[in-house]
Amino acid sequence: MTLTSRILAGALAATIALAAAAETGDREKPINFSADRGDMNYETKLGKLDGNVVLTQGTITVRADRLTFRQNADNSMQVTAFGNPVTFRQKRDGSDEYYEGFAQRIEYDGAKDLLELFDRALLKRGTDEIRSNYVSYNTRTEVFKAEGRPDTPAAAAADTGPGARVRGTFQPRDGQGLGPPADAKDAARGAPRKPAAKPVEPLPLRPAGAPASK
Repeated sequence: MTLTSRILAGALAATIALAAAAETGDREKPINFSADRGDMNYETKLGKLDGNVVLTQGTITVRADRLTFRQNADNSMQVTAFGNPVTFRQKRDGSDEYYEGFAQRIEYDGAKDLLELFDRALLKRGTDEIRSNYVSYNTRTEVFKAEGRPDTPAAAAADTGPGARVRGTFQPRDGQGLGPPADAKDAARGAPRKPAAKPVEPLPLRPAGAPASK
């Protein structure tokens, strides 16, 4: 059964584990911020920013119309941000790839490695993406959960948002779907045909709570 056929209108949840974690050294870096207006408390490490907000820590970048943040005890950030949209970007650990999130509101807690995207949410990694009205993403385990949430305002705006459905795209894995294999080209030139390699079984995608197939 394909991923598309598993997705139903309404409050559908899906959980998928991916390969690598977010950048582990971000919380060791300083927190930098800029905005048109701000209210800072350097004793409590709390801040409110408004207007063209840019907040960074290591490879993390948050851009928003307004946000509140605080520095956690472990030096990570806790952020609530609003925008049209808010954007969140963080590098994957040991890779040049970035995860990117877009939504009308985000909640990020670096101490829990948790990113939540609310209303017209989009989570991207390269050309892979998931769209919904709610997406939560664990930046350490790279497990995400998406829900259609048809009762949210964004669900009613089907022309501008994802509607009351979860939608997504997973591109072919590296080396697949890129043209005929080398042995097919050799055969066309008259070269001896190499034994076909045993195909690798793809890992199945399944909703949260579904038992693993045997």
